[in-house]
Amino acid sequence: MQDVIVVGAGPAGCAAANILAGSGKAVTVIERRRLPRNKPCSGILIGKTLELLREHFGEVPRAALCTPYENRGMVFFDDDGKEFCFEQKGLNVWRSPFDFWLWEQAATRGANLIEGRNVTAVTQGDGFAEVAFADGTKLRARFVIDCSGAAGGLRGRSEGGRDLVYTYQVFYRGSSCLDPHYFYALTDPRFSEYDAWYNVKDGMPVAGVAVRNPQNAVRFHKAFFEHLHTEFGFSVTRAVREERWVMPHIRPKCSVHCGEGNILCAGEAAGFLNPMGEGISSALASGMLAASAVVNRKQDALSAYTASVRELQEYMARQWKLLSFLSERFRGMRGE
Repeated sequence: MQDVIVVGAGPAGCAAANILAGSGKAVTVIERRRLPRNKPCSGILIGKTLELLREHFGEVPRAALCTPYENRGMVFFDDDGKEFCFEQKGLNVWRSPFDFWLWEQAATRGANLIEGRNVTAVTQGDGFAEVAFADGTKLRARFVIDCSGAAGGLRGRSEGGRDLVYTYQVFYRGSSCLDPHYFYALTDPRFSEYDAWYNVKDGMPVAGVAVRNPQNAVRFHKAFFEHLHTEFGFSVTRAVREERWVMPHIRPKCSVHCGEGNILCAGEAAGFLNPMGEGISSALASGMLAASAVVNRKQDALSAYTASVRELQEYMARQWKLLSFLSERFRGMRGE
């Protein structure tokens, strides 16, 4: 019987493990891949993320950064192509070394790791929670914190299926007239079923699209590529690699699933995600809050966690509401 099992070694899981191990809890993190593992992502750390990292992990190491190191904010193009610039200092990172650095900090505090094992089920017991693996073996803990991402977690099962957004991005050798210090997002329905984006990592332009139907990804990406070429001088010599991943589809009111019984959910497994796929800040914050609820529980840990994430949920709702005034596609997020 462990004190806590954390499922997933991403930002939410590492943040939870870091708090738990630092508080003297016996915590084991279970990661289905071997670390460091490739993690497709836009890899932009916003100001809110950097504040949490400095307080709980320290300064992001140079090894996790990619050029240009400094991200200066987001340039947003609405449905009609009108431009809005949101200035904010941030960092540009590769997720694989960044996530591994987070894990190393948790390990330094005493967190344990089981890697290369896929959790197939998380169930509630009588005063404990249990995780099951594909080979039939099981582990028990007083609490389980589920940080298994959008494609896993209790949230999808409790709602009768996972409501997902599918993403597809391509790295190129090439250039454009766009400033590489900014992350560009477009909601024009010609280029995606959700949003499209452009940024630069280590000199490689990256163009991506998000869709509800994964079969439409390549078609939308081709249209977006042509738009970048025509409007912003996007010129490439070759494609370097493709990446695909999933995100939770955020619904009006931005409901989240905090868990059940002795099982707490954090990050995208709970449904936390800010607009344009920015999930790292809410993953870190929710992972920390879940761990703190377990450490400091003077009442039921799930109730304490649910209350503590209310502010985080309200922040997420405000961000989506702002987006709703810039794109008709997200009008439902206004809560009218």
